[in-house]
Amino acid sequence: MENNDMHNIWKSIDSGISPKSKAELNALLISKIWKTINKFLYIIGISVFFSAGLLIFLTVTALNRKDDLPYLINNATLGIVTVISLVSGFISWHNLNKNKFNEPLKSWLERRIKVLTKWLTGRNSKLYIVIIPFIYIPAILSIHVFYEHKPFIEVLKTGESVYGLIAGTVAGLIVAYVAVRKIRKYQLHQLGSLQEVYDRLCQPE
Repeated sequence: MENNDMHNIWKSIDSGISPKSKAELNALLISKIWKTINKFLYIIGISVFFSAGLLIFLTVTALNRKDDLPYLINNATLGIVTVISLVSGFISWHNLNKNKFNEPLKSWLERRIKVLTKWLTGRNSKLYIVIIPFIYIPAILSIHVFYEHKPFIEVLKTGESVYGLIAGTVAGLIVAYVAVRKIRKYQLHQLGSLQEVYDRLCQPE
């Protein structure tokens, strides 16, 4: 790719870029791409952190409720879903960080765009609509029952507790869906930025 082509790509990203050599422009472009990809890694990292924290909470509370079978089943169900989410997060992290020796910038970026595109627009991209209730409802039950200091079934027989759980569940799910939609909209915007850079790299030299 000619130096003028690199300048044209950079002007589309930063109109204030000063004249630089091809090597300098290439290094700046890689840095810019990594800053965008790091935004995805940051969100994945937060997800992994909270998943790990939730697993610790579920384990500790289950050990304190060994005789409460319904509570243990609730925690185990949530634990399985959380482990799947945790593994998925690690796989996404690995795929975005994986590098091949001496790989050209264009193919390096292409692989990451494919990973992110599959994640955000693929056939499983709407799976979060189902996963959120499967995580949120057992989680709020586990937390609420544990701090009520009563057996799982007894808490569900108390009208006040049930009404509180229903209200909290509805409000929490609304907030969760709105938050996830905003995050995904932000991620799609970042993916679009990467795709624009890639399209310019693919232009004839």
